[in-house]
Amino acid sequence: MGGAFLAAAVLARLGSRIGLPTIPLFILAGILLGPHTPGVVLVSDPHELAMLSALGLVLLLFYLGLEFRLDDLKAGGRKMALAGGAYLALNVGAALGFGFALGWGTSEALVLAGVLGISSSAIVTKVLLDLRRIGNPETKPILGIIVVEDIFLALYLAALQPILSGADSVGAAVLDGGKAFGFLLLLALAARYGTKVIGRFIAARDNELLVISFLGVAVFVAGVSEWFGVADAIGAFMVGLMLGNTTSGSRIRKLVHPLRDAFGAIFFFAFGLSINPGDLPVVLWPVLAAVALTLLMNVIAGVVAARIFGFGNGPAANISTTLLARGEFALILATMAAGAGLDKRLAPFIAGYVLLLAVLGPLAAGRSHWLARILPGGARRDGDDTGGSGESGGHRGADDQGDGGGDGLTDGFPTHPEDKLANDLADGFTGAPGAEASREKVPVG
Repeated sequence: MGGAFLAAAVLARLGSRIGLPTIPLFILAGILLGPHTPGVVLVSDPHELAMLSALGLVLLLFYLGLEFRLDDLKAGGRKMALAGGAYLALNVGAALGFGFALGWGTSEALVLAGVLGISSSAIVTKVLLDLRRIGNPETKPILGIIVVEDIFLALYLAALQPILSGADSVGAAVLDGGKAFGFLLLLALAARYGTKVIGRFIAARDNELLVISFLGVAVFVAGVSEWFGVADAIGAFMVGLMLGNTTSGSRIRKLVHPLRDAFGAIFFFAFGLSINPGDLPVVLWPVLAAVALTLLMNVIAGVVAARIFGFGNGPAANISTTLLARGEFALILATMAAGAGLDKRLAPFIAGYVLLLAVLGPLAAGRSHWLARILPGGARRDGDDTGGSGESGGHRGADDQGDGGGDGLTDGFPTHPEDKLANDLADGFTGAPGAEASREKVPVG
């Protein structure tokens, strides 16, 4: 276990020197030090880390729930919903078609729809920090799309679980789905109307008691969720949604950081352990085709979102490239698919796909001005395409790629500075002064 943590930390530190997110590096550490690769083998059986990996998954989704704000979506209004809906329709729709075209099976196609269609919120947040685009006008639709994706994620996982559980008949599948949605509705009602009661129950002045309390609730509800046919991850997400809106929410966000970072790293490392590099050549061409499809659909979706908000080519390119990376959610689906006994090609396919885009995404975001120049009307100066902000995040991206690289295990996840990011981005939905203050700190390119 110590070797796993150290290996992940060493690779993460090396990657941060060149501006790479840690998620693909954690996976790479698992591949290199796993039982399927010649040389040093730290963990011969991936199942040895199963419980810790499951806890990492629970904490990752719990944190996403803590950061989720339904009020942000309401404040964003119709444009936010349109941009998010357009992004999902284009990416998930194309991904579903791609899944059926592969011919691996219906369940596999439904899994691939989520893998190819949903961005990595962890990497997106990291890119916004590293490239200092917090105050850019296009950050509003980017975060709006992430919020819409979070809503879709909850419904998608709840609908997918009965399919992956292998119900014997249509009636059984409907029953399982009804039970899952019923439990999900119960959690949603608790999150909407029960926050005061839950807040009083969870409140504690002592940090130790608060950590034990929220961790116990998250893991317990995640376990109960599985019994009702809802993925444990989405149960943890709903608990985070509840607790994030209590009076203890800000303290919980701070206290959960080290737990999420440590066990999240183990989750990605354990996923890498399960990958046999010898299987990657078998799925090489499908992976490359999927990456090309994702690039194309992200460009189209980015342009559509920018036009909805009245932005030009610069912000359109920033939206397209910032949302390009895929990460934690794709690996969650890979884990669920492996547990359901689906096509064995899914795991290496998802691993190769995530590795490529998790590296390509931040690099492309730092050079988004290249894309802006080839979009229709791209002959205009980059400064004219920033939606009136006077900034061109894409034009500055290559210079700032390494500025906020960080130096530790948390580079692939939202970290303490992102508590401020969450507030600044929330301000961006309503035009509050906080967004303007953060915008003033960004040097003009």
